[in-house]
Amino acid sequence: MINRAMLATAGGLIALAAAQPAAAQDVTLTFAHFWPAVSATQTDLFEAWANRVSEESDGRIAVEIYPSAALAAPPAQYEAVISGIADMTATVLGYTANRFPLTQVVELPGISRDAAHGSCILQGLYDEGLLDSEFEDTHPLFLFTHGPGHIHTTDVLVQEPSDLAGLRIRRPTTVVASLLEGLGAQPVGMPAPESYTAMQRGVIDGVALPWEGAFVFRLNELATNHTEVGGLYTLAFVVTMNRDVYEGLPDDLRAVIDDNTGSEWSQTAASVFDALDVRGRADAEERGHTIYTVEGGIENPAWQPLLQGAAESYVAELEAQGLPGQAVYDRALELAETCE
Repeated sequence: MINRAMLATAGGLIALAAAQPAAAQDVTLTFAHFWPAVSATQTDLFEAWANRVSEESDGRIAVEIYPSAALAAPPAQYEAVISGIADMTATVLGYTANRFPLTQVVELPGISRDAAHGSCILQGLYDEGLLDSEFEDTHPLFLFTHGPGHIHTTDVLVQEPSDLAGLRIRRPTTVVASLLEGLGAQPVGMPAPESYTAMQRGVIDGVALPWEGAFVFRLNELATNHTEVGGLYTLAFVVTMNRDVYEGLPDDLRAVIDDNTGSEWSQTAASVFDALDVRGRADAEERGHTIYTVEGGIENPAWQPLLQGAAESYVAELEAQGLPGQAVYDRALELAETCE
């Protein structure tokens, strides 16, 4: 919908357009994200969404997908949609620090057990209007989470919190940073795509990522020790559109977009991420890596007090800012009981 002449070079990296002649397309949407072009996230989720929209619009909506942060760096993806650099994005909400504090409640320990569960909770919070104040600048289509986050390290096998002392661990968001700090690690902020080079160069000793991330971003090539702490954290993601672009669509085409939002696609995303978790763990096993599973997960006596304290501190900070942190946290826990 915007002039794409300046994006021709980047466009050569990509590609996905609806399978209709160009003349039949009324609208072309640019869709930016940071996952690799060869990842299942691209093929099984974002391309699947784009193909569905193309089919249901009889080819009148085309979607050009720009993976690998081709249009904007990972932390700038959300802002790129607001400014019109991209019409759409899929991104980690916590990459835009302090902008989505209520949404990031789902990142806290003990909320989610896998991507399907976490996505149900997060989409439910949004559908109930509890997160509306954080999404006034764009038009969200669906929200989802990845599976359980774990700790993946190069040289040190982490079996208890004291093993993290002094280790430089990549953290995805400030919420996860607080958790890692409470466990004694030294969090280092960076988007997932930058983790491989940082670990390769010895800038970090490990990463906090789900098995999906360790697999998709090739961290299993470098990290040979893996620690599973069930319920440690998850991340909140959104697929969202530029609000003016969405509202400027003809009614019938806007209806097509509306029909491809919400819980169905939230769960589609979750299924992709849960499947990638299985592949990521299997890949580490095939490589002969050491995988240590903490008995009882976050309820383990060595881990529970530290993680519970971090969760309580985060909710208290939201309340101190005048935000309904406790109400959103309590509702997330209620949804965790009802989501399958």
